[in-house]
Amino acid sequence: MSRARFYLIGFSALVLVDTWTQLSFKLASHRTGEFVMTSVWLKAAVASPWIYGAIAGYLGAFFTWMTLLKHAPVGPAFAVSHLDVVTVLILSALLFGEHLSALKIVGAACIVLGIVLLSLSESKHSHA
Repeated sequence: MSRARFYLIGFSALVLVDTWTQLSFKLASHRTGEFVMTSVWLKAAVASPWIYGAIAGYLGAFFTWMTLLKHAPVGPAFAVSHLDVVTVLILSALLFGEHLSALKIVGAACIVLGIVLLSLSESKHSHA
């Protein structure tokens, strides 16, 4: 497998798993309500299947991240690992009706642009 294909598949998997984790937490919070350290809240959290989805997501992200770090330069890899901020923002608007303001869209575009610039910088640096 080529290096570019490995990165594309690996970082896509990382973003997917990280996005799954955050959406699972959001769905769990719908079931449990606002966090209050009581036995009632804790029982509701343990009973929510979305909590287990979030835990599975964290485990998946950990193994994916460790595999990627073995091969990818840490700077661009760390930047790409935050692309889930953009995917969660978009999916939260679509799935939960959360407001997507112009400022949020600009922020998401800045994140994507930063990732692209870091990747291009690393690409030029590795070919020099």
